[in-house]
Amino acid sequence: MYGWIWRHLPGNVWLKALVSLVLVLGVVYLLFEYVFPWAEPLLPFNDVTVDQGMVGGPVAVADAGAAR
Repeated sequence: MYGWIWRHLPGNVWLKALVSLVLVLGVVYLLFEYVFPWAEPLLPFNDVTVDQGMVGGPVAVADAGAAR
């Protein structure tokens, strides 16, 4: 697939590399601006099933000065 794209790009090697870079940046832009925001609500990243334990309960803190 990449070979097909490379063969169909116009110009010499440097121009093909520049056009390839612009195409890749365009694809990344489209992904971040449109595809990922559209897909984010469909993904289960906020469905956390880890037990939180004692939320807001007492926390044991070691006194650093007591060891002296």
